[in-house]
Order: sequence, then C-alpha cells, then structure tokens
Amino acid sequence: MAFESLRMELFGNVTLLDLIVFAIAVFVALVIAKIVAIYLKKSLSDRIPPAEMDFLIKVIQAVIVIIGVYLALPSFNINLADMLVVGGTMGLVIAFASQRIVSNFGSGLFLIAERPMKPGDNVNIGTVSGTVEEIRVLSTIIKTHEGVYVRVPNEKIFTSEITNFVANVARRFEYTIGISYQSDAEHAIRIVKTLLEDHPFVLRHPSPSVFVDTLADSSVNLRVFIWAPSRVWWSVRTEMLWAIKKALENEGIEIPFPQQVVTFAPGTGLSLNPGCGGEGEGHG
Repeated sequence: MAFESLRMELFGNVTLLDLIVFAIAVFVALVIAKIVAIYLKKSLSDRIPPAEMDFLIKVIQAVIVIIGVYLALPSFNINLADMLVVGGTMGLVIAFASQRIVSNFGSGLFLIAERPMKPGDNVNIGTVSGTVEEIRVLSTIIKTHEGVYVRVPNEKIFTSEITNFVANVARRFEYTIGISYQSDAEHAIRIVKTLLEDHPFVLRHPSPSVFVDTLADSSVNLRVFIWAPSRVWWSVRTEMLWAIKKALENEGIEIPFPQQVVTFAPGTGLSLNPGCGGEGEGHG
C-alpha cells in the first residue's frame, strides 16, 4: 500500500515518488556544492580576493546544482534529447558571443589550481614585470616596478611564460670585479669573503664563491657568486657591490681603468714627451 501510494499521480504523469527522487537529487547537489565551497575557501583564501572568491564559489555552486537538477529530470519522464538540442544550441550561441570571457574564466581557474604565483610575488609575464597585486577570476593585476598597475587577462597569462623570481626562497646574483695586475689577488679574495661572512643576509648554504675568473687586458677579474633570500636579494646586491669597492680601496687594492701599453719599435726615433700630455713626438 505504501509503495502504491508513492506511485499515485499528483499532477499529469508526475508521481509522489518522482518528487521525492527529484528532491533527493537536488539536496545531494546542494550538499556537494556546500562541501566544495568550504574546500575552496580553505585552499584558495590566500590567493584570491574575497569578492572574487565569493563570485567563483557562486558560479561553481550554480553549475553543481544545475547538473543535479539535470540528472533528476528523467524522474519526470521529460525527453532530455529535445532539451539537449535546445540547450546545446543556446550554449553554442552564448559561447561564441562570450568566448573571450569564457577563455579568461577557464584560464583563471587553471591558474588558481596550478598556482604558479601568488599575491606579493615578483614576476615577469611576457613584457610585463612587477609584483602580483591580485589574482582575479578573469584577470590579474600587476604593479610594475615604476608603480603602474597593469591588468593582464588570464588567457594571456596562461599562454605566456611566467618567471617567478621569488618562488624559490633563495636567489643568486654575481659580480665581476677587476683588480690591477700589481695587486694581490689572494688578499683581495680574502677581503671579499670576510665581507660576505659578516653580512646577515648572505646565505651560508648555498655558500658564496669568490675566485679568479679571467686574466683580462687591463685587469685580473674576480668572479663573486652570492646567494640571498629572494625577498631582499636586490637590496643585498646593491649594498654589497659598494661595500666591496670601499673595502678593496681601503686595503690598497687598485681597481684599474682600461689601459693600453704602447711600445715603439727600436730605430723609429719616436719617444713620449711627458710635458706634452702624453702625445708622441718624433725626433730626428
């Protein structure tokens, strides 16, 4: 009797059982949408602004509920084939009219899931370099080093090469420092190493490296490799170069200007007259 009462038609061909199945399907879809929303808030709260997060969650929840309703419709004996034709046609029209928006939205979802960058990161994307300010669903805001805010569509970001300068906790930079041939290269290396050991932001692991790299025309070139925390590497780089220059000068290590030695062949009768500013003068 109870089962037969569920088969009782309420209006048209719709029975009480159809309504119960439909309600259960919609309820399950709502529960799944709620769980997805909680998960997204926990995992993406540090990467997306609150307004963008709310919009994204509402869109995803709406899609889940629509799918749940669609799966429950057969209980009403509705011909889904006709709905698929109509829905497919409408979907194509909407997709064609808003293909850039859909592309940016999809790219935004992939960027959020892949997480190649986050707000505060120093990045280079195509021709744009700067700090990530916001990652939105349709676009990303970059603050350039000149203080200019640039809105970059997520589609362009997704298809471009992304260089994240702070994804690694440490970043290396280097100098080439020339000293004169008369200066003591070993003493110069010890001076530089002492400076590096005393600096609080020069990392010990990986350790810095200082060595003679090349014997150039006018100088002995020292190569210096330094690792520093990515967030402060630029300030360390600019500070250390000046500190090395001052320390070498204080210890009498000469940093030479480019120069050339000119030797006259014997018998040419040419000599230099110091009183004429270094200009050559011939004598008979």
